[in-house]
Amino acid sequence: MELCELVEMNIQIDHIHLIVSISPKLSVSQLMGILKGKIAIKIFKSYPQLKKKPYWGNHFWAGGYCVETIGLDEDKIKK
Repeated sequence: MELCELVEMNIQIDHIHLIVSISPKLSVSQLMGILKGKIAIKIFKSYPQLKKKPYWGNHFWAGGYCVETIGLDEDKIKK
């Protein structure tokens, strides 16, 4: 059983927008922890020179995130 599905992604210079469908068995905070951790590991493996820069106290990602739920207005939000 899949716990999440990436529906859409938009990358900006200073943030990322994701539309993700998640299982009720997975909390949003769990998902964000997994995503931030796995992506940071992959980026640092691909670009080891980034480890030399002190990001937010030696963390690649900022500490927070913003979440909104999508219901019937999914098409409006995607636009």
